[in-house]
Amino acid sequence: MRNTIGQLFRYGVIGLSSNLVGYLLYLGLTQLGIGPKTAMSVLYAVGVAQTFLFNKKWTFRNDDSNGPALLRYFISYGLGYIINLLVLVLTVDQWGWPHQWVQGAMIFILALLLFTLQKFWVFKKPIKVTN
Repeated sequence: MRNTIGQLFRYGVIGLSSNLVGYLLYLGLTQLGIGPKTAMSVLYAVGVAQTFLFNKKWTFRNDDSNGPALLRYFISYGLGYIINLLVLVLTVDQWGWPHQWVQGAMIFILALLLFTLQKFWVFKKPIKVTN
């Protein structure tokens, strides 16, 4: 449990700093006239690329090869992207909710989902078999 709390703390530090900058950029891009879904898409890709190594090395202290973990990381974030996009389409386009509030909430919802996927799937330590 102590390990999970440490991981969650480190994940939070990386996530908060990355998402704060990303959210401010999102607000700036949408203020400049870029659509909410376009702004989210561009910034999502940038965020995924930048956080992989931080989470792999610092949050989960995973020293395995980058290849399999990177593929699982992209799959996880692809799932997160699809969820984020669908929520924006539903809540902003269909229901008329303010995109600023929806995207702000999605940061936290997706953070929980992505932490869980990274801990138990993306950077999962292999089980060592002893004879």
